[in-house]
Formats: sequence, C-alpha cells, structure tokens
Amino acid sequence: MADIKIGTTVSRNDLSAILTIFRLMPEQGNKFPSYNAGQYIALRREDCRLTKRLVGEDGAIRFVPDLDEQGNQKRGPVTHSYSISSAPFETAEKGWLEFYVILERDESGNPGRLTESLFRMDAEKDNKVTYFYKITGDFTLEKRAAGFKNIVLVGTGSGLAPFASMIKQLHHDALHGQSTDARVTLFHANRGLHELGYHRELTEIEAAQKFDFLYVPSVSRPSKEDYANPKFGKGRANNLLRSVFHMSLKEEQDLQLLAAQRQETTQAKKVVERTVRPVLPRHISHDRLLARMKPEKTVILTCGNPLSMDDINYIAVANKIKFEKEEW
Repeated sequence: MADIKIGTTVSRNDLSAILTIFRLMPEQGNKFPSYNAGQYIALRREDCRLTKRLVGEDGAIRFVPDLDEQGNQKRGPVTHSYSISSAPFETAEKGWLEFYVILERDESGNPGRLTESLFRMDAEKDNKVTYFYKITGDFTLEKRAAGFKNIVLVGTGSGLAPFASMIKQLHHDALHGQSTDARVTLFHANRGLHELGYHRELTEIEAAQKFDFLYVPSVSRPSKEDYANPKFGKGRANNLLRSVFHMSLKEEQDLQLLAAQRQETTQAKKVVERTVRPVLPRHISHDRLLARMKPEKTVILTCGNPLSMDDINYIAVANKIKFEKEEW
C-alpha cells in the first residue's frame, strides 16, 4: 500500500459555486512522485459527511446520511482518485499538483461526500488534504494514442483535467525541442464561459503553434452574451462532435428510437426542444475538423460525464475511429 501523507492547499480559484481549481503542496520535506500527463492520484479528507447504502424493496440502491445516536450525521475519512490537471514540468519546477474539480451531486441533489469537504476548504485555516504517495493510471498519450497521426481529446466539464495536463506538457516539450508529429484537437464543453477552466492558457498555446494544436471550446448553457461571442462553440461536447460528422443530435436519436419502438415520446420531444443546437466557433469549419479526423489515423480520447463518454464511444464506433476513455 502506498504511503499516506498530508498536503497543504496553497491556492484555490473558484470558477463557479460548483467548480474550482486548487493547488496542493506535498507534506513538508517531501516531493510528489514523478508522473506522466493524464495520470491520477488518490486524495482524502478526514471530515467528510458519511452515508450508508440502503437497498429498497424494489432492489434500487440509494445512499442516505449515516446518523449517530443523537441524530447527527457521522463524519470520517473518504478517499477518491482525481486526475491531475497540472503538467509534470509544472510540478517538477514549482512543487505543487493542481486539480480541476466539480462539486458532485447524487440523484437527490446531495453533494458528494469528498467534494463537499473539498469545497469547504479554507486556504488559510482548513487547508489540509491527505494524499496517497502514488501517482498511477494509463490514460496517457504514450499508452492510449501511440502511433496515431490525429489525436482528438474530448473533455466534458472537469473531465478536461487530464487533457489540460497533456496539452501544457506537449507545449513545454515543444519549446524545448521535443515537438510531437501528431495533430492534436481538443474539444471542451462546460455550462458557461466562466467554467471553461484553463481557457486563457489553452488559447495562448494554440496561438503559439509550437505543435499542431486546435482548441474547440464550447458552452452547453449559453447566455445571450455567449451566443453573440463567435469565439466559442455552443452545445454539449458530444453533440458538437456529432455535428462534425453530420450526425443527428443524441436527443434526436433517442426520440427516433422511441418512435420506432412505438413508445411514448412526449417527454423526449420536450428534451429535443430544450437542447442547445451545436455551433462551432466561427473560425473553425466542419471541413477543417474532418480533415483532422481521418478514421484510419485517428484516436478519440474522452474524460468526464459517463453518459457523454458513452455517446462519444458511439460516435467513434459509427465512424470507425479508435476510442479510449478515462476510467478507474
């Protein structure tokens, strides 16, 4: 078992009420292990609000607060693995690891046990995070994209984290004479512009063109101001990718399936009506993207929302493209 150490949160940047980027310094007198872009580490907080697993009469599983004899919710340690969003060179030079984290919620709206505690952190007072002295995982370009000319990265929400690490490391390597021959395309979608983590840095890396990199940012819940901004795409990442291949929306496909099965379609029609139609950033054309995704030379890597990843898998299979996803 990996050693357990206690790190210190040294900065926190809240992009919204449910999305934050924070930096963690290692335990005093230690360094974090070396790692490759795309890997993850297990973090733990000691004061998480605990839950217990219940199985209903219908067999459905749900989690409810675990209460003590006085009716108070018990607290204790909870561990979860998080992809590292800092690049290896950043950790080597500055010491910290960086994380791009969302406040998870269950079907009842209750916050995730560990993320609730992480979002309660105070950078000056309550700033300790336990970590396991082991960075692991094979969701790396070396493992998942070796031999491919076209690498397409699709991050939904905080699923950008491993890709932010990869892109920053590729840029750093290129600056030091180790440029990749691959063409790298990154799709990232989040609810609003303010939640597009690392947007400025990714835009600067794209503009520098030290390696062949195309950045496709999108907002899934655009405001009027967002619609007026031509630099950003509109719609969810999976639907944006569908639009590149001239496929129908995921929601339209679901509706068509229900209709073919002669099932009730009223709710599905409402979902289609509410769905944001995919629009690419004005400076990026479908033809340009298709040229970067020739099936026999392309691999699609995705991380983020499980349902979106499943649909991106469907898109890849439908277009005979190699597919890889982050999971542990």
